[in-house]
Amino acid sequence: MALSDLAVRQAKATGKAYTLPDLDGLSLAVTAAGGRTWHFRYYWAGKQKRMSLGTYPEVTLREARSLRDEARALLAKGTNPRVHRKQKRTAVRLADENTFEAVYRKWLKHRGLSLKEGRQTTLSILPRIFDKDVLPALGKRSVYEIKRPDLLEVIAKIEKRKALSVAEKVRTWFNQLFRYALVIVPGLEQNPASDLDVVALPLPPVNHNPFLRMAELPKLLQRLRSYRGRRQTQLGLRLLLLTGVRTGELRQATPDQFDLDRGLWIIPPDVVKQLQLDMRKKRQQPKDIPPYIVPLSIQAMEIVRHLLDEFKPAQRHLFRHDSDLKKRISENTLNGALKRMGYQERLTGHGIRGTMSTALNEIGYPKVWVDAQLSHVDPNKVSATYNHAEYVEQRRRMMQDWADRLDLFEQNQVEAASMPLTVHLEGVPAFPNEQTASAPSTPVAASPILLVTKPGDAMPLVSAAAHRCRRFRPLDRPRRWCLRTFSARGWSCSMSSRRRTTFPSLRLRRWRASPAGGSATRSRRATCWR
Repeated sequence: MALSDLAVRQAKATGKAYTLPDLDGLSLAVTAAGGRTWHFRYYWAGKQKRMSLGTYPEVTLREARSLRDEARALLAKGTNPRVHRKQKRTAVRLADENTFEAVYRKWLKHRGLSLKEGRQTTLSILPRIFDKDVLPALGKRSVYEIKRPDLLEVIAKIEKRKALSVAEKVRTWFNQLFRYALVIVPGLEQNPASDLDVVALPLPPVNHNPFLRMAELPKLLQRLRSYRGRRQTQLGLRLLLLTGVRTGELRQATPDQFDLDRGLWIIPPDVVKQLQLDMRKKRQQPKDIPPYIVPLSIQAMEIVRHLLDEFKPAQRHLFRHDSDLKKRISENTLNGALKRMGYQERLTGHGIRGTMSTALNEIGYPKVWVDAQLSHVDPNKVSATYNHAEYVEQRRRMMQDWADRLDLFEQNQVEAASMPLTVHLEGVPAFPNEQTASAPSTPVAASPILLVTKPGDAMPLVSAAAHRCRRFRPLDRPRRWCLRTFSARGWSCSMSSRRRTTFPSLRLRRWRASPAGGSATRSRRATCWR
């Protein structure tokens, strides 16, 4: 017999639990205390099951019958209604827990295990871009409901402001994030970020890290010598030209990396960008990889000694920050200086490596020496050895020759500075048309030896001290700066009364007290610069 609303309302506590049946498995269970709950009984896999449909009066008789009918419909389709309801509740809970922002935070934390921290690293750039462009639109939404059009809408807004390189990064990160979500988020079955690049706007052509040819070096070096910015920046660019290291390696240089007695700059592998990637890929420790050894020329050692003399007690890096001695110079400092010198879109700090590599290869130095100097890991090597720790003595000679050539370039002796080397293979017989009657044939040795020599008088003796330039020239400064700086260091200044703003003819004298306490005697007199 079917229940009526009146019968349900009049169901009272009797001190004992009892049940009022309705049709098709629905019933009202009344507890001993008077609580009323709707139950639905059904058979599944030959066994009787029971599920609750809610309490009365929160769920009325009509609503209870509607829920019963839905459960019977699921049974007719071969679905267990109780399991189906549990899955729906779980889906609601997971959707609430797995918002896009929550999954993004987990993914970013996981990525941080393999990424290095730093100001311009992926670990610092990625959160800035997501906080600005992605999370405001998708952060509160469930990952289950995010579809490909939602992601395309976010990327379209980035492309609209012409930030195409940022859009490319976001597409890559979306794909990585949802691949991660497919593994950790229960019930997520597809990656909506796949194939987003199919409709991406093409990136404009860009000249990455532009570099200069040898004919353009004289003007660069002359502008660098007359650079009006900070002396430290001037020396940093000069040191890049003399060594070929990366700007990051220069910025992270510390005094303990320099062995000036042996003329070496020993850079730990965890500082070298390419070695960091290789260590993560091969899961190696820094101790398993030899350091990046950079032989220093006389000119480079002069710069390093000057910077070490200026080193402050609280300073940590060789190139210090303007306002905080414990920090290093910004990654934009060197590129900003090149822009102010007139080399915007023509040369970057990293492009100096390309300039040096091109020049040394054109001069005729072996490629393995040049690659070792630039710390290029040989992709063809199977063993775990790296050529950045090899050919040290050969590279020492090469870098001294390169430094002397830079001095010639600065003096506009382009032809002499760019004269190619002559390469002889000792132990390898010459071709018949190259042999003469007066020249005895060279016996074949067990293994050829590569000798690099200069072609006699045609090549300038760049090792001569007369061709070498001083490490830097002074910056034009007002006279009051001159008096304040040099007087504080025990120097006296003299200059022509007509020169009130600059001191190109400035002469310096240093005075010291006599041992007996008498009048001061002049210990040194020299022009300030060449």
